[in-house]
Amino acid sequence: MRDGNQSLWGATGLTTGMVEAVGPLLDQVGYEAIDFTSSTNLSMGVKWHRESPWERISRMHAVMPNTPLSAISTGMRFMSWDKASETVMRLALRLMASHGLGRLQIAEPMNDVESALRVAEWAKQEGIAQVVAAVTFTESPVHTDESYSRNARLFSASPFVDSVYIKDPGGLLTVERTRQLVPGIRAAVGSKPLELHSHCTTGAASQLYLAAAELGVDVLHTGLGPLSNGTAQPSLENLIGNLDALGIPVQVNRDAAAAAADILYAIAASQGLAAGVPTEFDLSPHVHQVPGGMMSTLKRQLSELRMLDDLPAVIEEAGRVRADLGYPIMVTPFSQFVGSQALMNVLAAKTGEERYSRIPDEVVRFVLGNFGSPEGEIAPEVLERVASLPRAKELAKPSVERSLAELHEEYGQKMGRRLTEEELLLRMVLPGDQIDAMLSSGPAPQWASTGGKREATPVTNVTDFIAAAHTLPKWKYLSVQRGAEKVELRREPAGGAS
Repeated sequence: MRDGNQSLWGATGLTTGMVEAVGPLLDQVGYEAIDFTSSTNLSMGVKWHRESPWERISRMHAVMPNTPLSAISTGMRFMSWDKASETVMRLALRLMASHGLGRLQIAEPMNDVESALRVAEWAKQEGIAQVVAAVTFTESPVHTDESYSRNARLFSASPFVDSVYIKDPGGLLTVERTRQLVPGIRAAVGSKPLELHSHCTTGAASQLYLAAAELGVDVLHTGLGPLSNGTAQPSLENLIGNLDALGIPVQVNRDAAAAAADILYAIAASQGLAAGVPTEFDLSPHVHQVPGGMMSTLKRQLSELRMLDDLPAVIEEAGRVRADLGYPIMVTPFSQFVGSQALMNVLAAKTGEERYSRIPDEVVRFVLGNFGSPEGEIAPEVLERVASLPRAKELAKPSVERSLAELHEEYGQKMGRRLTEEELLLRMVLPGDQIDAMLSSGPAPQWASTGGKREATPVTNVTDFIAAAHTLPKWKYLSVQRGAEKVELRREPAGGAS
C-alpha cells in the first residue's frame, strides 16, 4: 500500500476508498503488518486526492483490525523536508497512533543510531505498539559490514525497539552479498525478529529473499499483484511458490491474497496504472543507486517538464552528486535531495551554467549539517559554493523550539479559530491552500464494490455528459467514443482538464 504505490505509481495511485476496499481481504492474508503509509504518502493524498490522512488511517484500521498498519519514518521529519522539532514529531506519532497506526519503521538516513532510538522512545510513549529499526544498506567506499552489525546490536539492546530490519532501498543486495551480510546482523540482533526489505530494481530481490529465508530472516517485505516487481518489492505470489519449493513453511491465506490481488488489478486497470513487471538483471543501479520511489518521482517530474528524454543524464548526474555530498544513503529524504540537485545540474548545463550554480534549500541545509554528518566527506568545491550563498546564512540560523500550546496560539490567531490537533499539524507542514481544498472536499468517496466500475448513467447530450463526469471520484482520464468520433479528457496535476 505504501512502497509499491510510491515505487510504481509515484505515491499518487491509491485513494482512501481503494485501500479501504481491499483492506478486509488483506486482513485475512496473515501478514505481519501492512506497509501502509509515510509522511510522503500522506502528503500526496492531501495534494492529489484532497483526502484527509487521518481519515485514511482510521478507515483502513476499521476494516482490517487484526493486522497492524505500519508507517515508515526517516526520524526527525514529517511531510516537510525541514528537520522537525520534538513537538512536531511527537504530535505526528500520537495522531497516527490514535487513528489506528500500530507499527513504526524507523529508517534513519544517516544510520544515526542515537537519533533513531530517540524517535523510537517517543513512538512508544505516544502509543505506537511496535517499533522496527532499520539498518539501511548501501554501497560506498565508507559503509562497512562492521558498522551495519554494530548498529543492529545497538538497536537490539534497546527496550524501545521490537524488531530490526535490513532496509535495501536501492535494491543493491545480491544473493552473494546477502550471504555475506545477513549472518553478522542475524547474530547481532539475537532473539529479536529480523526483517528484510529490498526492491526488484536490479532483478535480484526475488532470489536473494530465498537466501535470506535460509539464513534465518524472519519477515520478508513483499508486494502484491500490480504493486509488486518493477522497482517495488518481490511479489508475494511468486515468493510463496519458491518457499514451497525450498520446503520453508509460510503461514498465509492464499485464497485471500489472490482475491486481494484481483481487486488491486481492477483498480490499476480502471485508473490506467501500469502493474509492476519482473525486471531483467541490471547492474546499472549499483552505479547510480537511484531507489525505486525516487525513480518513479523523477520520471513524473521530467514528464511534467517535458524532459523525459533527459532521464539517463539526470540518473548519471545523481551518482556524481551523491559522491560530492559524502555518499549519503539513497533513502528519503536524501535520495530526493540528490535527485533534485542532479536535475538542477542538468538544467544548468542546458543553459551553459556550471554545476551547482543552483542549489535548493534542502541541499544547503544538508551541507550545513542540519541533517547530521554523512559518513564520507563533502567535496570542497561544494562546501565553498554553499558557504558563499547568502541563503546559507539565513538557513544557518537555529530554529526556535515551540511548545504545542504556542503553536495552537499562533495558528489559532492566523485562522481565527482554535484548530484540532489534526488540522494544526497539517497546516504546519503543508501549504494552506492544500489543506483548505482537502477540508472542503469532505469525506473521501468509497470505492465501488464492482472493482472501481460504477453503474452507467445514460447520457444524451454534452451537458449530461459533463454533469455525469463530475460525479466520478477524482478521475484522471476519460475517453468517450461515439461512432468515428472520439473525445479524451485528461486531468492535469493542477486540477484542470485539457
